[in-house]
Amino acid sequence: MHPIATDPSSSAAELREAYQRDGVVCLRGVLRPAEVERLREGIDANLAAPSPRAKVASRPDDPGFFIEDFCNWQENAAYREIITGSALAAWAAALTGSTAIRLYHDHMLTKEGGTRQRTPWHQDQPYYNVEGSQNVSFWIPVDPVSRAATLEFVAGSHRGPWLMPRTFMSHEAKWFPEGSLADLPDIEADRAAHDIRGWAMEPGDALAFNMLTLHASAGLEPGRRRRAFSVRMLGDDMRHAPRPWTTSPEFPGLVDELPKGAPMEHPLFPLLWPR
Repeated sequence: MHPIATDPSSSAAELREAYQRDGVVCLRGVLRPAEVERLREGIDANLAAPSPRAKVASRPDDPGFFIEDFCNWQENAAYREIITGSALAAWAAALTGSTAIRLYHDHMLTKEGGTRQRTPWHQDQPYYNVEGSQNVSFWIPVDPVSRAATLEFVAGSHRGPWLMPRTFMSHEAKWFPEGSLADLPDIEADRAAHDIRGWAMEPGDALAFNMLTLHASAGLEPGRRRRAFSVRMLGDDMRHAPRPWTTSPEFPGLVDELPKGAPMEHPLFPLLWPR
């Protein structure tokens, strides 16, 4: 089992305090080199054979290419090994103060060099079928990521409120009814008004952030790749929140097997911690 260890200048207690305060921390070297290579193999296998859930997230006239895929841990052995065997679940427990950690889902995101398509500012949790605050999303690149191309976050935004989720390219309100939630502020129009955080990253580093923390990223420089793997984990207070619309990702039939408000105790969401 991995020790809880990262940047030696920050203790686990300090990182948990920062996570609770800011809704995001950067964990340095959380995956070992062999784990990074295994994850890279998994992403490349995923790219070679995307699932039916994959989505192209860039426009046809974009000189680059941006693809996402979801919920592949059962078929992708490399993903499964990283999710179950790395230090990530232990970190999720440490950062959230949870006694138990379950998998929610995995998410592959790859931007090819020269991609212009931004990932717009958004919160993740409004797209999901879960409620609660003890959660962690890890974003793990297997390629070096510059400060210009990394994920950025608005520190403290995980405290709410929930803001209207929209489709990334057409900006439709497909999840919550129009007008039921406030729209996001125009963060790019006045970046100085927000406490924006971001880090250049090396393979093996991981960003850990709350599902409500506002985040975004720019396009990608020509001549580079940005292959990244996200895994979302659920702590003690997370509960099933069925929606009358299709969530992203969707879990067909789950509402018939897991009541509203129930803990996420289901084979789709295996227990990762304690082992």
